[in-house]
Amino acid sequence: MDVRYAVHPEHGKTFDTPALRKHFLIDDLFAPGEIRLTYSHVDRIIAGSAVPLKQALSLEAGSELGVDYFFQRREAGIINIGGPGRVVTEKETYNLGTRDGLYIGAETREVRFESEAANNPADFYINSAPAHKAYPSKVITLKDAKEVNLGSAEESNERTIHQFVHPAVVDSCQLVMGMTLLKNGSIWNTMPAHTHDRRMEVYLYFNMEENTRVFHFMGEPAETRHLVVKNKQAAIMPSWSIHSGVGTGRYAFIWGMVGENQTFTDMDHIEMADLK
Repeated sequence: MDVRYAVHPEHGKTFDTPALRKHFLIDDLFAPGEIRLTYSHVDRIIAGSAVPLKQALSLEAGSELGVDYFFQRREAGIINIGGPGRVVTEKETYNLGTRDGLYIGAETREVRFESEAANNPADFYINSAPAHKAYPSKVITLKDAKEVNLGSAEESNERTIHQFVHPAVVDSCQLVMGMTLLKNGSIWNTMPAHTHDRRMEVYLYFNMEENTRVFHFMGEPAETRHLVVKNKQAAIMPSWSIHSGVGTGRYAFIWGMVGENQTFTDMDHIEMADLK
């Protein structure tokens, strides 16, 4: 498990490009036949992936968690962006097609990932947060998710937000998670920018061509920086940072938030004149 420590905004201002990428970019997800996890001390979120081939992959608790099993004191949201697969617990098997999601509640003792076919494996993306209560696990399909339509073609940011792990869809302790799909011709997300000091956020960019890049903007509003992001890479955004992007071509992204509340609209909006 890769461990990332929290960064103060005054420290973040001093980072060059390699340092920004080291602290905020997860660039090694979705390795065939492996589970890969990144543990961030920002609200103790875990972002990771599981790509099972012929053999199932079991999610184990490492020394970083100090517990008997991964979900002893945690919950998670899982969204499959690959081929058909299954998430198997000690109680039930959950079949997940492409872009299906799953909430797993605390105290789930066994979790393993399986693909229906090794030549078309599932790509399970995982966000996990500390949990104080055991809520029931539940499959959330794209049709089950709550839809929010934002933006316009004129502003090149027309998009549909699909809220998978959200109070209107499924009970969770603090995790909120969903998927944003942009309309054809739209390239901007989350602009005008905002922060939400009560919550941090992780963006996973996917559904991109080999040479497509997203310029992901971060930093304090008056001290912005950017990460150049490829397909299936993720950006860890602390609560003091904006989180917005523009693509050179088609893309989608999965967002996950952890923190003090679950209010999706709890944002501190930034005026365009205040961005620097």
